[in-house]
Amino acid sequence: MQQAIALATENVTSGRGGPFGAVIVKDGKVIATGTNQVTASNDPTAHAEVTAIRNACAALGTFQLDGCEVYTSCEPCPMCLAALYWSRCTAIFYGNNAADAAKVGFDDSFLYEEVKKPLEERTIPIVRLLPDEAWASFAAWEKSPFKVDY
Repeated sequence: MQQAIALATENVTSGRGGPFGAVIVKDGKVIATGTNQVTASNDPTAHAEVTAIRNACAALGTFQLDGCEVYTSCEPCPMCLAALYWSRCTAIFYGNNAADAAKVGFDDSFLYEEVKKPLEERTIPIVRLLPDEAWASFAAWEKSPFKVDY
């Protein structure tokens, strides 16, 4: 956890990004780290946890982080939490919480509220188009010899 906090602080003091750092550990060894790179890379998905997940998966040569623990300087936002669940990590430890993040301008409470709303009531319109045509990719996946369950 101390390394995640140090990464977050260094990211700010160096001018490289926001106050977020993450460390991924497997079998007691640091596999990968990540810092918030949103403004540095012009990528709204480049949160510390997502960056660390990408780095860990590259280092391990897999898309799942079974047996890995994640230490992050702040409670994961909804996007990062979903990514961490998809990664199949074993545990998540955090320092600051969502209320702490909101105090310094990183308020993601609106996202929690948005996902509770029916699709037609959300701020950004979400409209289903061409469902029959879209099914073709799923049908191809079901029959594919390259299919990988995850």
